[in-house]
Amino acid sequence: MSKKQKKPAWETAVRKAMYRATINESKRRYKTSTPTFNYRWEHVTAVVALAEKLAALTGGDRDIVVAAAWLHDVRKDTGNNHPREGAVFALRFLPKTDFPTKKIKRVAHAIGQHMGLWRDKPLTVLEAQILWDADKLTKIGLTAAIHWTGGSLAKDKPHSTHSLIQQGRAADWQEKTVASMHTKPAKKAAKKRLKAYNKFWDKLERELDGGDLK
Repeated sequence: MSKKQKKPAWETAVRKAMYRATINESKRRYKTSTPTFNYRWEHVTAVVALAEKLAALTGGDRDIVVAAAWLHDVRKDTGNNHPREGAVFALRFLPKTDFPTKKIKRVAHAIGQHMGLWRDKPLTVLEAQILWDADKLTKIGLTAAIHWTGGSLAKDKPHSTHSLIQQGRAADWQEKTVASMHTKPAKKAAKKRLKAYNKFWDKLERELDGGDLK
């Protein structure tokens, strides 16, 4: 979409719906509606950007992937049921907007398929694949390092740089996430992101310990 083109009303609507959901989550998670770092909002906005880019690169339907990206975590309050509940939310919410009626069920399908950090069997619908890839790409690169660090610090609990490093390195599932990518652009980016992620924590620890001094 050209920067000069006005976005349809439904995009504003889903964005606002997701923002309200992140405020409610912040109240539960951080005990405030104005956290120093709103992890869920940062995550979702990153997923939207990646989903839109992947749709353009793979021929996916932009409307479907953007709507699904904005709403995929809208019912995160329901825990492991959030993909199903998010799909139900989309089916009820989107008809109240100017979103194309014929595409609503496809948005719900994509949302309903994004649970987990890796897959044993690949998804078969392109828009669901795109949402999956966009969501998981945010969890294996420098984006993940910043998001998780920010989210941890926002909880207002004691942290040290070394404890943040150990927390970052604890994500040993990420190799499976890389292997679960569907689209060609995501497969390529995922490998680079995981390499950068691991390198980031290694370099940080070497700096702290003076390992870079010769």
